[in-house]
Order: sequence, then C-alpha cells, then structure tokens
Amino acid sequence: MKRMMAIVEREMRKFFRSPALMMVSMTLPLVQLIILGNAFGGKIRGARMGVVDYDGGSQALKLKEGFNAIAANIRTFTTTPYENEQQARVDVRTGKIDGAVIIPRQYSRRVLAGDSPQIGLVVDNSDQTLSSSLEAEVQSLVDSLNAPAIQAKVVPQITLETVELYPYVEYMKYLLAGSVALAMYVAVMIGGGMLYIDDKARGVHEGYLVTPITRLELVLGLNLAGTIKAVLSGISLTVIGSLLAGLGVIFNPMSALLLMAMIVCTSIAFNGMMFLMMVRVEDPLVPRAMFGVLNTLLFFPSGAISPISGLPKWLQAIAHVDPFTYAVHGFKAVLIKDGGFTAIRLDLLFLLAFGAGTLAIATPLFKRTL
Repeated sequence: MKRMMAIVEREMRKFFRSPALMMVSMTLPLVQLIILGNAFGGKIRGARMGVVDYDGGSQALKLKEGFNAIAANIRTFTTTPYENEQQARVDVRTGKIDGAVIIPRQYSRRVLAGDSPQIGLVVDNSDQTLSSSLEAEVQSLVDSLNAPAIQAKVVPQITLETVELYPYVEYMKYLLAGSVALAMYVAVMIGGGMLYIDDKARGVHEGYLVTPITRLELVLGLNLAGTIKAVLSGISLTVIGSLLAGLGVIFNPMSALLLMAMIVCTSIAFNGMMFLMMVRVEDPLVPRAMFGVLNTLLFFPSGAISPISGLPKWLQAIAHVDPFTYAVHGFKAVLIKDGGFTAIRLDLLFLLAFGAGTLAIATPLFKRTL
C-alpha cells in the first residue's frame, strides 16, 4: 500500500505543479456550459413581425391587440405595420423582418358571420427554430380567439391538461450534467491518458519497475491518481456549474452525497476506460489525435445535448454501452429531478462494473517497454 501511495503522491504532485494543466481540463466543459447553455434552448425574444391589414375592421383590431399583448408580455415578437403583402414578403426574404401576418379583406365580416375566416402567416422556414416559435405563438393567439366567450356547461370536446413536474428547466441546467461528465473525461484524458503515455515514453514506468514496486501496485497507483484528478475536476465543475445555472441542490446534504457518489463512480469508469485504451499505446501523439474522436463518439450520443430516443438505432446501441450515458443520466437525476438514490442506483452499478471490468482487462495487458 505504501508503494502504491508513493506513486499516487508523485502523480498528484506533478499534477498540482502544473496549474495550466488543471485549468485546461476545466476550461472546455465550463466554456461549453456557458456558451451552449445560453446559445441554445432559450425562448425566442424580440423577433420582428410585419402586419399587413387589408381589413381594418373591429376583428382585425382585436387581432392586432393580441399581437401587442404578446409584444408587451412574453415578448416573442414585436410588430411593424406594412401597407402591402409584396413588400412584407420581400423583407422576410431579405431578413429585415422574421415573419409577416396577412389579414385579408372582409376578415372582420367573415368572423362575425362565422364564414371560415383565415389569416396568413409568412415565415422564413430556413430557420426552423424561429419559424416554429412564431407559428406556435400565432396559433396560440388564434386558438384563444376561437374560444367561445361563454363556455358551455357540458364540454363537447376532449381536452388535454399538461402537468409539468418541474419548473421551467433552462438549457444551461439541462446541459450541466453533460458538462460535469465532460470535465471529468477531459481530466482523465489530459491528466491521465496523455501524462501516462508521456511518462511511459520517457521510461518513468520502467524506472518504477526496477524498484520493489510490482506491476499491480504500479497499475493501481496510476489509476487511483487518475481517479482522484477526475474527482477533483468533477467536484469543481459541479459547484461552479450549479452556481452559474442557479441550482441550489449542492446545498442539500443528501443530494450532495449522491452527487459525490456519482462523481466517484464516474471517475472510476472513465479512468478504467482510458487506461484500457492507452495501456498498449507507445506514441505520445496518439492520445492527442484520439481526443476529438472519442469526445464526439462518447459525449454526443449520451443524451447530454439531446434525448437518446431521437438517435438512429445504431447510435442508440453505442449509447447503451457508453459510460457517458449513465453518468449524464445520473447527474440529471440528482441535479434537476431530485430523484434520490433510487433514480441513480443502476447508473452507479453500471459505472462501477464498467470501471472494474475495464481495469481487470487492462491490468494483464500492461507490459514492460524496454
């Protein structure tokens, strides 16, 4: 044990003597959380909507009052009056405005007569997110106008009432679980995989093996040091990310304990996976070349960015054996859903089994290089 801990001490001293290395392992996930968390998933605000009113009647005025209410309250779009449809279409096409509502002639008369009134909506559907938001808001306004002023005592139609279990989840909160897992992966990749190959290329490991240190002690020492580095990275980003996202779950003792369990098990899984991939690698350039490929292959199918159910079958198969998937699911269950131990027990079990299995396979593959 003393010999193994000596290896751990040497690895940690080397890690802490390179503050730039520590910062690099934190920068990518933190920048990704801040930039992507604010760039995606937010509600549309301040879009520009043109209004062409060929009618000018009371019902057209009511419709425009609804647009003004949207602009004043939820602020999805602001409106600009237009004289004709042709100019509005040109401005939508050139990007001066984002959409245009066309109120046709005789609109008010057809509303009052119940004669299938229609309005038109011109959108730039090259941007699906923006156009879908505009369509949804205008459709919501139309539905409210279609609702009868006096509701019938017996409702003749089936209605749907949606119950949301959690308050509005901003995309930064949704992305936090993936960012924590990514920070730990980067720490293992840089502080474990790359340093491991560099030390092996310089003959450091061979120097260990001419001492009484056994091969098993060396392997366990290197993996324990890598796990500690990943744990420190995971704790740091969990705290910083939770504060940035406005999550107070880290101040709940039980949740903090569950998060710590997830961080430790994820560190074990990632470190075992990395050691298995690097145990026979000799060229120091290999882990650097593999970094981007592994990041794409493991991170994006994990459900950190979008749901796994939206992936094709072959990519779902990768997700089912990807430790990132279980890490992301577990962190979301604690950080966002407050699911307790029941929600993460299978994730913990898989991560521990994955880490132990990869380490058991990698240990016999470790060999002398000189």
